[in-house]
Parts: sequence; structure tokens; C-alpha cells
Amino acid sequence: MQEKQNDQNGAAKGKEELDIKKEIMSWIFYILFVVALTYLIIHFVGQRTVVDGRSMEDTLHDHDNLIVEKLSYRFGDPKRFDIIVFPPKGSPKELYIKRIIGLPGETVQIDDEGNIYIDGKLLEEDYGKETILNPGGAAEPIKLGDDEYFVLGDNRNNSRDSRDREHVGNIKRKDIVGRAWVRIWPLSDIGVLKHQ
Repeated sequence: MQEKQNDQNGAAKGKEELDIKKEIMSWIFYILFVVALTYLIIHFVGQRTVVDGRSMEDTLHDHDNLIVEKLSYRFGDPKRFDIIVFPPKGSPKELYIKRIIGLPGETVQIDDEGNIYIDGKLLEEDYGKETILNPGGAAEPIKLGDDEYFVLGDNRNNSRDSRDREHVGNIKRKDIVGRAWVRIWPLSDIGVLKHQ
């Protein structure tokens, strides 16, 4: 009788240990799944970024929190007036936020009056906060390569952008992290960003 009781206690204890191991394995699997999903989302779908500076005013403001989506450029090309995120030359961990003005194969030039020309035609746009005072490197025509984009900040006189050939210059397609999609902070300005 005592032996039978010991066998039942041993079987119950063994079952309890097996249940605990199953529960631990289940939690480990769940945690690994969440970590893998988070990694995939951050690297291939989107990421959060914070605006640092005034170069995109009045569209974006210093300390705005944004979600940058990465999917649309996996299936299509960046378009004129898209707001993109990219690292400047020599600073792979820093990110700039600017608006695409020139597309691959086009020639961009800014005249002394601050007018932007694409392939010799005046660009119709109203994103610039004010007239461009310094055309920088774009005072002379800039011919974009097959994978290059010309970008400007909306606050044109307070922006380090493609006019600064030393620090920014033309942006290569492979360097574009993604497209600024939604402002999530401050709450008063939350919403999808206007690109076109």
C-alpha cells in the first residue's frame, strides 16, 4: 500500500515538473517570438524617430516624434515631395529629415532669386517657408545620377541639405531609411504627414 502511494506521489511530482517545463518552454518561445517580431518591424516595416532642429518648419517642428515607414520604398520609388529620413555623409548613426525635390536623372538648379528649376523648368511647389537666399552648390546645375535624389528642408534658409555638397549632397537610394509617415507627438499635432 505504501509502495503504491509512493508511486502515485512520484507520478504526480513528475507530471508537475513536466507541466512547469512546458510552461517555461512556452514562455521562452513567446519571448523569442516577440523579440523576432520586434526586430522585423524595426528593420523592415517602421521605426520611431525624433526631429532635431528647425530645418523642416513649418511642416515639422523640433522634438516632434515620428513613425518612419520603410515598406513603400521596397515596392515603389520615392516620389517628389516625399519627406524622407537618411544619414548624412560620414554620420551613419545620425538621421536627417528632408523633402525630395529632384528625382533620378533630373538636373536641379536654384537661381539667385531662390527659384528652383528641374530640367530647366520652374518647379511649382509651396513647401518652402521662405525664399531661398543661398543656392549653395545648386547655383550651378546638378545632374542627378540614376539612383540619386536632391533634397531640401522646408525651412530653406535654416537647413543643411543637398545644397551642402560636403555634408549632404545628393542622396543615394540605398541610403534612404524610409518615409516620414505619422507624427505621434505632440498629441495636439498627431496625424499622417502630407507629402504631395
